Amino acid sequence: MTVTGPPPAATRLTAGSPAQVVDVDLERPYRFRAPGRPGYLRPEPPVLALVRLRGRPLGLVHAEGERDGTAEELWRCVADTARRRFALPETAPGARGAPTARPVSVVVATHDRPAMLRDCLDSLLRQDHPRFEVIVVDNAPADDAAERLVRDHYAGRVRYVREPVPGLAHAHNRGLAEARGEIAAFTDDDTLADPGWLTALAGAFADDERIACVTGLIVPAELDTAAQVALERHGGFGKGCAPRTWSLRHPPDDPLFPFTAGRFGSGTDMAFRATALRALGGFDPATGTGTPAHGGDDLLAFFRILTAGHTLAYRPDAIVWHRHRRTRDALEAQAFGYGAGLGAYLTGALVHEPRMIWPLLRRLPRGVGHALAQARRKARADTARSRRLALLELRGLLYGPVGYLRSRHRNRARGPAA
Repeated sequence: MTVTGPPPAATRLTAGSPAQVVDVDLERPYRFRAPGRPGYLRPEPPVLALVRLRGRPLGLVHAEGERDGTAEELWRCVADTARRRFALPETAPGARGAPTARPVSVVVATHDRPAMLRDCLDSLLRQDHPRFEVIVVDNAPADDAAERLVRDHYAGRVRYVREPVPGLAHAHNRGLAEARGEIAAFTDDDTLADPGWLTALAGAFADDERIACVTGLIVPAELDTAAQVALERHGGFGKGCAPRTWSLRHPPDDPLFPFTAGRFGSGTDMAFRATALRALGGFDPATGTGTPAHGGDDLLAFFRILTAGHTLAYRPDAIVWHRHRRTRDALEAQAFGYGAGLGAYLTGALVHEPRMIWPLLRRLPRGVGHALAQARRKARADTARSRRLALLELRGLLYGPVGYLRSRHRNRARGPAA
């Protein structure tokens, strides 16, 4: 996963200013939902609201409200801001059609976070998709806590497998090998899936047989700490609320396409046609969190899907809520890891697709100029903390190729099984 681009303007978060995250629908007045959980709540301002219209996301709104105001006044503040900021359709979007019956396998990689895993699994088991299975891949665990959780609370509903080799790509490949569904969807143990997540993903595949990968909207599940707010200000994971598709047949006006894989989505909310992903050999085991590369497994998969001639789609109604790192140290380690993953991805892209080195070199001057212009804008506009995160990402980016090669060497030393 990588954090790129400016933060969503609609959030307008101030540095170190926590906010309660809520989910609202303009068709359901005066009701606030908790992210990824059933039931309603009575929030305290300020709030960051994901605003929808009949289930479809429009964008994020930050509302201060009044501390002694009513929930109805706060909802009106959110709704009025949304109506001013977003171009609402003259008629509300139609309700979703009957969900496609294509079977989906959901792979959740986990590593020593049983409490988060339980919340994630609860959200997955509330999906409205008619045919799906959930597979937990326990990656190099320190104990049997995740195994006991699945056995004691989810027997018959969730499958448990253990992958002893550390690394997210190893875990994802083990899940892909176990998957029985036509579609393989992936998320992490620190997310909460929206009830319609799988239906939205599967529907995108049904819309176009050329689509081999679908990503979705990632929204913060909480903004309780200064570190969580800093990540969201820095760019977060959100890619906007407009659906998009990419392919080499119809390239966008982007100086580095198809190398800008971070713009396509993130690995915490992605799905593939299982046959297409298996044809590529799955995820590169030299990438991913838990390896010297620190990440890049998702970006490299996106890139290889495109270079194989497939279409990649982004569908904002495939929503997951992400629980950002809560502490400064964890956030800074994450920022370095994202940069390293990006560097590892670019190295892996040229290892897997050496024919793409000349297209990359041709695009590099424009791409570097574009990146420097963005960096100058961020340096003028962002806080010291955000500038530090950007510097850590840059350091990680420079380290990434070394990390990728170290990871490949380690896997060769382990032998073919790795």
